[in-house]
Amino acid sequence: MKLKRTVVAPAMVAGVALVSGGWLLQNGVGGQQSVFQRARIFDEVINYVESRYVEPHSSADLYEKAVEGMLTELGDPHTTFMSAEEYEDLHRQTTGEYGGLGVQISSRDGWVTAVAILPETPAEAAGMRVGDRFLEIDGQTAEGLTDDQAVRRLKGPAESNVTLKVQRVGVAQPISFTITRKVIHLKSVPYVYMAAPGVGYANLIMFSETSTDELRAAIDTLRAQGARSLILDMRSNPGGLLDQGVGVSDLFLPRGQEILETRARDPRESETYAARTPESYEGLTVAVLVDGFSASAAEIVAGALQDHDRAVVLGTTTYGKGSVQSLFPLSGGNFLKMTTAKWYTPVGRSIQKEHRAGQEMAMEEQPDAVGADGMPVAADTTKRVPYRTDSGRTVFGGGGIVPDLVVRQDTANAAEKAFFEAASSKAAKFQDALFSYAVAYERSQPNLRPDFAITPEMRRAFYDRLQANGVTMSWAVYQGAQRFIDAQLTEEIARSKFGAAVAARRDDTEDRVLQEAIRLLQGAPTQQALLRAVQRQPQSAVRQEAAGRR
Repeated sequence: MKLKRTVVAPAMVAGVALVSGGWLLQNGVGGQQSVFQRARIFDEVINYVESRYVEPHSSADLYEKAVEGMLTELGDPHTTFMSAEEYEDLHRQTTGEYGGLGVQISSRDGWVTAVAILPETPAEAAGMRVGDRFLEIDGQTAEGLTDDQAVRRLKGPAESNVTLKVQRVGVAQPISFTITRKVIHLKSVPYVYMAAPGVGYANLIMFSETSTDELRAAIDTLRAQGARSLILDMRSNPGGLLDQGVGVSDLFLPRGQEILETRARDPRESETYAARTPESYEGLTVAVLVDGFSASAAEIVAGALQDHDRAVVLGTTTYGKGSVQSLFPLSGGNFLKMTTAKWYTPVGRSIQKEHRAGQEMAMEEQPDAVGADGMPVAADTTKRVPYRTDSGRTVFGGGGIVPDLVVRQDTANAAEKAFFEAASSKAAKFQDALFSYAVAYERSQPNLRPDFAITPEMRRAFYDRLQANGVTMSWAVYQGAQRFIDAQLTEEIARSKFGAAVAARRDDTEDRVLQEAIRLLQGAPTQQALLRAVQRQPQSAVRQEAAGRR
């Protein structure tokens, strides 16, 4: 059974102590009692609750609540109990492989629907298409399934078969498939292309077992295409394997340069990691893009390259996960994922930011503004400590990696905020309408080109679909968000017709962080020139605040 985050057990024990008016202490439950005595009292409480509590609870359920409650009380969102199922999910993320079909799904209008078909996968070979709605999986109805439930049915051992019945847009009768599952490899670097003359772009989205090799291959491809500089985009990269963070950093640093230091409770378990191989891409100028959802191994790379002046970092301050977790096997196939060390950048910075228990990858502060993409924009209020890079530049510790140049996406204007307020209460219906319109439109346009433009007729048709889907607002409010609407339509139609890679590139011109990186790299022939160019930029508000709170 998957454990729920709760403090029921600690609260329960505390409640007994309060109601008894100190009786527990008077009967020898003070600080001097043995561990065995404490365990016996705990078991007694479990037994009473199981047998006498007004609502029934099994002892197994109570023990699970107690374990999860104890870990929650540590105040560390990264120390958790993992069921066997959760461990398998983690294993899949870190290996980047699983047995399945290669179809990404999401709930649309109450039905599990294909929202992306991965290239060179069984789903693509079988002829599945974006928009296919799952009616049956292995003869059982798919109506009402959650995404997780559907994923569990679709995944399975490689070379095993799964039968599907889907409803396709524009096709009256359901379509049946029998598809053989294969080992699906999730790419760490899904998008690689020349963003501008001489400027290569690589999107590193996670740190799995193959990340270093994938990035090396991507850079080699870009170099063969004439790249003299690289944009390494790690925005929204949640991290992953520590050794892959070290491996990626190693690509850009000379042998012997420190990458990070881990400091454990037992000093004998602390360790320093350094580059083991000669620098692979000497002379390649590098800009790293990060945001508030870049964490863990992504911060290791950004911190190491920043400390050694090997890259400039652009974007917004990262998440601030400066800790290391270890996995401890438990009975029943379960695991304990527990923080066992903190890590520090080469110049000694801790980037750990205290996050509330239960809060993983989320904005902690209340947003001060809303971005043009509808995402919250929060101010950076962390107190910071200054450090010096190899060349003497000032960088900051104390909570995330502060970019060398803070670049935020455009914030929403008043008209766009009015639209977000009207649409946010029915976000799921908005997504359903967007997806269904995009699929229907691209199916009606067999000669659609990747550089298609959004027309007034398309905007009106989408507005009508929103209204029909229950997302109501005035035409004036809708028109006020034309920039957002056009971006959403462009991305969804491009993804449905041409795939995620084309959809990603269509967004480039509106990506302020990416465009600033391109501008800086095209004007800087060397890494030293790039560093000087960044230092000549007006000091950002975030870095001014950080300097003022030293």
